[in-house]
Amino acid sequence: MRKVFLSALAIVLIVALTLGAMFTLVHTTIILSSLVSPVKRGIAFGAELLLGVVLLLGTVWVATHLAVRIFAPRDPDSGTGVRPPGK
Repeated sequence: MRKVFLSALAIVLIVALTLGAMFTLVHTTIILSSLVSPVKRGIAFGAELLLGVVLLLGTVWVATHLAVRIFAPRDPDSGTGVRPPGK
């Protein structure tokens, strides 16, 4: 029951993070397209690309991290709580 609840919570968090990242990127694109100066627009475009990579890779990292924390086999004898491979 605990894994089901944690899985549902992880899905909701991941969807919220992804939608938040997408809304942030769309809002940034709207602001970027209203810039008049080509130099400012070029700098803003580079910053938006960096922001997009960081936000979207961050959501992927959070999703995989939560999945591993929820579904990894547990070993009560080790200090980490995760069973080493091949054991």
